[in-house]
Amino acid sequence: MRLQQLKYLEKVVAVGSINVAAKELFLTQPSLSKAIKELETEMGIQILRRQQTGVILTNDGREFMAYANQILDQVNLLDQKYKKQLPRKQAFSVSAQHYAFVVHAFVELIKSVNTEEFQFTLRETETENIIKDLASFKSEIGVLYLNRFNQKVLQNLFRDSNLEFHPLFHVQPHVFLSRDNPLTQKKSLKLTDLSDYPYLSYEQGDNNSFYFEEEILSNQNYKMNVKVSDRATIFNLMVGINGYTISSGIISSDLNDDKIVSIPLNVAETSTIGWLKHKQMELSPIAQAYLEFLKEHIRKYHFEILNNEL
Repeated sequence: MRLQQLKYLEKVVAVGSINVAAKELFLTQPSLSKAIKELETEMGIQILRRQQTGVILTNDGREFMAYANQILDQVNLLDQKYKKQLPRKQAFSVSAQHYAFVVHAFVELIKSVNTEEFQFTLRETETENIIKDLASFKSEIGVLYLNRFNQKVLQNLFRDSNLEFHPLFHVQPHVFLSRDNPLTQKKSLKLTDLSDYPYLSYEQGDNNSFYFEEEILSNQNYKMNVKVSDRATIFNLMVGINGYTISSGIISSDLNDDKIVSIPLNVAETSTIGWLKHKQMELSPIAQAYLEFLKEHIRKYHFEILNNEL
């Protein structure tokens, strides 16, 4: 395997076409195709799937590119130090349940980047998709919660997908609701206090299992249940129909203004919010920086970070 082959492959993946990549690399299409084919033969896998519209990575190809990108990043660091070449475009992706602190840390990360070129992706998505994104190397970090209800099922899925879960902090259930809701007069709430208000929760796609629900106590029986797909909608419904949801207790006033408040829920439950990574992947420097912003924001809400490992 030659470094040049990895650079060729990187270009093909970036543009999605061997013909286009060949032109940008000032190569002939047959010579570029031969270089990629030789790499596939040497590695014993099919990296690219040829289609009429171009090429895409196979499952093996996505895993191979995750390792190849680490090699190219290290080579780029050497080039910057000794050849003074321009840095490669920084790339980072995170898949998470719908948490304001995840978005806030993402904002701070982007503000901190000292480069004019980067490609960052934040996916607020369904729980099952988080696992799939990490398993396929589509995202580098995932953020979700575990509790005694979903822990066994999700940890089995983590193991099957070769993922590892790192706990960040423990939380007691809190109720998110509009500041104008009459329940805000209470310092804490019981489940019986909520019975006359619509319960809001995030839909989980075709595999709408209780174990994938984002809301703590999702296995309770709610007589009025409204499903939504994004965080802006759930906040609008809290204001518009006096709905509520049950979550972590962290609301970012910088991002969500002051229309939504958080009130402790008086139940004997707790959950652990943490981050996921693929066992075979070392975190990139940008991913490590994101985790530090994440922890910093969580600490601002007086939660204790469970460990300092990366």
